[in-house]
Amino acid sequence: MDGGAEELMPRLLPVDDCDLTEDFDPTVPPRTPQEYLKRVQIEASRCPDVVVAQIDPRKLKKKQTVNFLISGCQPAPEGYSPTLKWQQQQVAHFSTVRQSLNKHRNHWRSQNLDSNVAMPKSEDEEGWKKFCLGERLYSEIEMLPDNEDLGIDYIKVGFPPLLSIVSRMDQATVTSVLEYLISWFGEKPFTPELGRWLYALLACLEKPLLPEAHSLIRQLARRCSEVRVLEENKNEENISALNLIICLVSRYFDQYDLADEPS
Repeated sequence: MDGGAEELMPRLLPVDDCDLTEDFDPTVPPRTPQEYLKRVQIEASRCPDVVVAQIDPRKLKKKQTVNFLISGCQPAPEGYSPTLKWQQQQVAHFSTVRQSLNKHRNHWRSQNLDSNVAMPKSEDEEGWKKFCLGERLYSEIEMLPDNEDLGIDYIKVGFPPLLSIVSRMDQATVTSVLEYLISWFGEKPFTPELGRWLYALLACLEKPLLPEAHSLIRQLARRCSEVRVLEENKNEENISALNLIICLVSRYFDQYDLADEPS
């Protein structure tokens, strides 16, 4: 390397030229520290000052798919954007729900679960989807109405997020189940069963948010905004529920760039 290069990239550990025997062979593994240093010097001297990548321009002419992520939420359909007052009321009520849950968590955790309630393990994604949404919704099959005399079959319709259930879930489980349901929601329509569980899991989510939880709730808010735009017949009940989730993610969990502009 020339002197100019030496000045721009000084040696970290200056090494003088090594005096080696005439039988030194740089192609075999070095046997001494001097041979190793000499081999490094030889390899460095062979490196070109400038390297140019060989690119085949024909490959650049092919159509390329570019994936990008929209940072914000899609605006609400015209006439369905929530007012600022409504959003503030929902945040205040949600805060009260969280405080009550934390205050009475130990009490509800100590309550015995019904014999038919078998909470899946944290890593059982399919088990949690069936537990929360029910086999009927999970399997997307039509079933005959339940016999009222026999009561509700929660295996079919899904268990509601009772306090005695969610109080038993640690943060790792809360985050995992939230991820499972958001994944489900990414390809399925919004349902009341899903909405109840999403609300309950958000109420159990501790602040400050862990990075994975932060990413999940932002993904959830964006998905809600997408479904809200495509909501058939503008079902007011569903749109209100979607507005609520977006409101809580953006205004309670401080993701203000996702917030709906007040109507």
